[in-house]
Amino acid sequence: MTVAKPGTKPTIPHFSSGPCAKRPGWAPQNLKDAALGRSHRAKVGKAKLKLAIDLTREVLEVPADYKIGIVPASDTGAVEMALWSLLGPRPVTTIAWESFGEGWVSDIVKELKLKDVVKLHAGYGEIPDLSKADKNSDIVFTWNGTTSGVRVPNADWIRADREGLTICDATSAAFAQPLDWPKLDVVTFSWQKALGGEAAHGMLILSPRAVARLESYTPPWPLPKIFRMTKGGKLNEGIFVGETINTPSMLCVEDYLDALNWAKSVGGLKALIARADANTKVLADWKAKTPWVDFLAADPAIRSNTSVCLKVVDPAITALSADAQADFAKKLVAAVEKEGAGYDFGHYRDAPAGLRIWCGATVEAKDVEILTQWLDWAFAETKASLAKAA
Repeated sequence: MTVAKPGTKPTIPHFSSGPCAKRPGWAPQNLKDAALGRSHRAKVGKAKLKLAIDLTREVLEVPADYKIGIVPASDTGAVEMALWSLLGPRPVTTIAWESFGEGWVSDIVKELKLKDVVKLHAGYGEIPDLSKADKNSDIVFTWNGTTSGVRVPNADWIRADREGLTICDATSAAFAQPLDWPKLDVVTFSWQKALGGEAAHGMLILSPRAVARLESYTPPWPLPKIFRMTKGGKLNEGIFVGETINTPSMLCVEDYLDALNWAKSVGGLKALIARADANTKVLADWKAKTPWVDFLAADPAIRSNTSVCLKVVDPAITALSADAQADFAKKLVAAVEKEGAGYDFGHYRDAPAGLRIWCGATVEAKDVEILTQWLDWAFAETKASLAKAA
């Protein structure tokens, strides 16, 4: 079947799942007030870092008694700070259903070498039985699996009377999905995901219960400087008012402030979630009329509205070997990229072959809709070339 090449292209053809598209209207001149060449310890630097924390609390609707810190090494750094600093005194339940969740399991079992660990596992496109999470254990999980397009439906499975801590990697959920704060003791994310900020800076949010653990427990292993959150057995409060452990990029700080102010201007958290939902609906409507594609996550209740993962289900393609299916998906993506109509929306390297299209709030629904037209064209072209090669 021949499909005509679309006559228009997305205004912003960026569909990467990290770093993600800049917010609509972004321009370099928006960062003209960045404290470049100034110390992050100077009054101006501290003020901007504190403002970043305050605006995060406002936009993300973080409870007043939770601590928010800017930490090194993106979301990875934030998660590992939590794992190395907090785990050990209780059994651990790990919940993983895709690449990054599996990475935290590896940290806990192979690096920290904890012995009393229960692993709840599911394959790509699915989610484990969350009701099996032990309330007496520390629970480590991702809210949204970036490489599988599967998220937890809610936090109802987390007990209000839990004895352990919940440590939640929310990097592709924050600012796009509602987080149930009373059920979460540690939440991490990074600037380059849902708000389209820049990489290398992480956010670490601690509940009073997490702070109590930090102040009452000393891990038996060495802690690198960038993981240390206490001094003399007490929380290092400076970290949570903008006195960062190491030197942040003040240009990236300014960019994050710009993104947070944009988020406020469009209506805050509720509006950000609605934008992500609207983008995902475009793909759902397209899928409903497109026989060659389907969601990797069959259950809509666990389907991501940010890192939306799709699989090619055309019988001629599914009949191919796994390697050939992956090659087909890569060629389809390459065809669109060559036309400048969409970038960086291929499947993650460890995930099943297909597409991964970022639908967070900084993406415009009209751009997603135009991308689907190019996907139809690229599918037809790639399938035709496959037939010719045969």
